[in-house]
Amino acid sequence: MIERIAIIGMGLMGGSLARAIRQAGLAREIVGWGRNASSLKAAIDAKVIDRAETQVARAVRDAELVVLAIPVGATAAMLSQLAPALAVHAVVTDVGSVKTSVIADARAALGARFPQFVGGHPLAGGEASGFAASHADLYRNSRVILSPEPDTDPAAVTAVHQLWTALGAQVATLGAREHDEILARTSHLPHVLAFALMNMVASDPRVPEFSGNGLRDMTRIAASDAVMWRDICLSNRNAILASVSALRATLDEVARAIESGDADTLEKFLARARSARRSFGDAAP
Repeated sequence: MIERIAIIGMGLMGGSLARAIRQAGLAREIVGWGRNASSLKAAIDAKVIDRAETQVARAVRDAELVVLAIPVGATAAMLSQLAPALAVHAVVTDVGSVKTSVIADARAALGARFPQFVGGHPLAGGEASGFAASHADLYRNSRVILSPEPDTDPAAVTAVHQLWTALGAQVATLGAREHDEILARTSHLPHVLAFALMNMVASDPRVPEFSGNGLRDMTRIAASDAVMWRDICLSNRNAILASVSALRATLDEVARAIESGDADTLEKFLARARSARRSFGDAAP
């Protein structure tokens, strides 16, 4: 059991983590940090955390494990603030969707303490945000990616791995660059596409009345937190831009088939996509 865990950020991700740890009985004390007083009060009232702090140094003091559940763009400043207050053997991890920039920020801020940092990313979340949207089952059966560096302390990796496993998650390991390249296609690009599509169609006042399930399904994640996704886009810009270019080329391919009336090419394009989607295992036959 962890004696004290500090969760930095009491939004959807941090709040859900606190709920899951509480439900599983994995920590004697859970300390929550946040800037939103109402979220902290809600977490205290729900008995999800034992203590709420608005000063990060007080939040992490004597904690065995510190989890950053904040926008990736805030990582550098937050780590610089909390580093002097960390316990000697404290392990630090995060839940951010980008790993290369976060790990670079951690290395710069933590210095000699960097081996105690384990980059992490649970593939879980949703378009709703804030503590009110948090729930204890968010991470159950989800995939969690850890991105340790060559100089990361193996004991720190084990501690973070054990935490996620105890919460019912399936843990995998990827290098930071590989993580960011894959997530650019599987998560970041879909969000960019949803935001772009929503902005394109929202200018037509007829859209709300006549939109079908296809548009609603494709743009659901456009309701996601703008600050969080601004930071992700900027932090993983190269991989996302490469994915946007690949998507543009694919759109050009289907546009040419439609424009030329090439039914055979169009059908093969659509069938290839249908087959690939069905291989995911959760698509309709």
